[in-house]
Amino acid sequence: MKKGNLRLIDLSHTIFDGLVTYKGLPAPVICDYLSRERSRELYEAGTEFQIGRIDMVANTGTYLDCPFHRYENGKDLSAIALEAVAELDGILINATGTMEVGLPFFEGRDLAGKAVLVHTGWSRFWNTAQYFENHPFLTAEAAEYLKSQGVRLVGIDSHNIDDTRTQSRPVHSILLGADILIVEHMARLDQLPESGFVFSAVPPKVEGMGTFPVRAFGRVRG
Repeated sequence: MKKGNLRLIDLSHTIFDGLVTYKGLPAPVICDYLSRERSRELYEAGTEFQIGRIDMVANTGTYLDCPFHRYENGKDLSAIALEAVAELDGILINATGTMEVGLPFFEGRDLAGKAVLVHTGWSRFWNTAQYFENHPFLTAEAAEYLKSQGVRLVGIDSHNIDDTRTQSRPVHSILLGADILIVEHMARLDQLPESGFVFSAVPPKVEGMGTFPVRAFGRVRG
């Protein structure tokens, strides 16, 4: 979408009834709570409404992880400042064709205070069986470096920011332990420039929850 000399680039996947985001977790059920047909019985002629209902786990679609997802005493969605998720200076890391995204991809970059988005190209397998297997991920060493550089948020267009072939989740532990937010299952990162864009991924303000879908987007000039 274009607004004047600015473009908004949608970096989120669409959530639909039956979507499987993470193998083993239930798909969302999206339906009417109040259908238009039923609403005609409640309002005057010519007036109708639809009230939708969705039953889903928080890890659905493109979503943001905050510290409470990993740590019982970490910040939940209601405790995150808007400044942590909106209007962040962004930098894109091109890691296409790489499975283990390690330290060399980040060294020498100006990362402090930025949203660091890792483009692996894996989103092309979204909503297929291949998406879940042997996906790209960050190494623990890379996560420690990002922490040391004071980044604000790390996003990735892959199934998980950690290697899911093991039961360990060092990247989640390191980043969320440092109040660095994570956005997973991103899309269309190839449409962003390497730098000079602004990133937003704002979740609803829900108490007692550590993960929720976001409408992530980048704002670029031109």
